[in-house]
Amino acid sequence: MKDATVAAPLSGTAADSAIAWRRRLDRAFQGLAMLVLLIALAALGALLADVWSDGAGRLSYDFMTGFSSRRAEDAGIWHALTGSIFVIVVTAALAVPIGVAAALYLEEYGRRNFLARVIEINITNLAAVPSIIYGLLGLWLFVRTMAMGRSVLAGGATLALLVLPVVILSTREALRAVPKSLREGSYALGATKWQTIWYQVLPVATPGILTGLILALSRAIGETAPLITIGAVTYLPFAPDGLWSAFTVLPIQIFNWVSRPQLAFRANAAGAILVLLALLLTMNGAAIWLRDRYQKKVGA
Repeated sequence: MKDATVAAPLSGTAADSAIAWRRRLDRAFQGLAMLVLLIALAALGALLADVWSDGAGRLSYDFMTGFSSRRAEDAGIWHALTGSIFVIVVTAALAVPIGVAAALYLEEYGRRNFLARVIEINITNLAAVPSIIYGLLGLWLFVRTMAMGRSVLAGGATLALLVLPVVILSTREALRAVPKSLREGSYALGATKWQTIWYQVLPVATPGILTGLILALSRAIGETAPLITIGAVTYLPFAPDGLWSAFTVLPIQIFNWVSRPQLAFRANAAGAILVLLALLLTMNGAAIWLRDRYQKKVGA
């Protein structure tokens, strides 16, 4: 009969020492994570303080309602501000319904479909493609092939392509978070698949979907490279008044001013950055308000 080797259990003192070591390690990791967070917040705070000190003095009614000018003191951002709003509205109008519909198909209807799995893999890869590639695609597809020209519609469509992978992936994650029992209960009461999706799944998943839309549109409103590629102008003496108008956006105007040697234009760029941040925070705040409202409805 072979001797069985049995590992002796840790003594009380050794077990207490191991637990104490794990707790110290956990506290050290928490401290390191907090330190990294504080460093990031300090860097962000220093950047915002520098932008505020340079650009706060330029914020005025004339600056907000003025147009491009070769004189820094006469230059304004109305053309770029309205262009940004036009482009982001077109982007949302195109990307949101298409992205949500694609995610619904992939998650609710095509989960066991081989073609749907291939599409899912490609969408995941597209989320990591550099934005300049989408600019080249928009230049070929929208500006030249579809003859949209260098218009607001072409810019919004290009940015919609850019954010579609993010919208689809975030919407799928929100749909996956809906409990399976909710679907089964709806089917048990006689609802069809579409009724279950429309009346049960989508209301519960809406807060998560809106979170993804916040991330997607926040990326779109700060993009410069794709819009420069399709031909968004840097000097525009008028504001866009429709989908077929020429346009520029705040990031392009900021880039134009920063590239100039005069310090006065850099102050203009800092002021435009503050306006862009305010626009971004307003847009995100509205989306967060809608998300919290839907969460309360679902909770009720």
